[in-house]
Amino acid sequence: MRASVTVRPAHLDGPDLAAVASMLAAYHAQTEREKVEQGLAEPGPLPERYAVEVRDPAMSFDGADVLVAERERAAIGMAVTHRAGSDVELKRLWVAPTGRRSGAGSALLADAAERARALDATGLRLSVWDWRTDALALYRRQGFVEAPSWESRAQLVCLRLPL
Repeated sequence: MRASVTVRPAHLDGPDLAAVASMLAAYHAQTEREKVEQGLAEPGPLPERYAVEVRDPAMSFDGADVLVAERERAAIGMAVTHRAGSDVELKRLWVAPTGRRSGAGSALLADAAERARALDATGLRLSVWDWRTDALALYRRQGFVEAPSWESRAQLVCLRLPL
């Protein structure tokens, strides 16, 4: 039997800091590699706007909710949400390769939606690169629908889960 996944708020003042920083580093490294493959970026170091998140997640996400997905007490995924007008926006969602197909992504999305409802948000929104077909499929299975774009980059698909 597969161990269940739990989601809880991250404690960036101590025990979760290293795990969240590591997952952010992996998330941004993969995203930048994909941007290079898509011709949207040149190879090189992580842009500073993302490197600062890795160096100091607590400062970078001050005022946001950072969630951690765990399986057998090991962090396998994370998400970051913040208020965006009447909605809550999901800014980061990452599940480590060892945690994929465990339900961690779905659990993080469900928890984020529950927290958004508790804030009386009208929706949970996110943007995702159009080449991330697995992520797009997950979001659509969870009830997200395409929304008018709030992004300036054409290859980002904007999705919203009405709450």
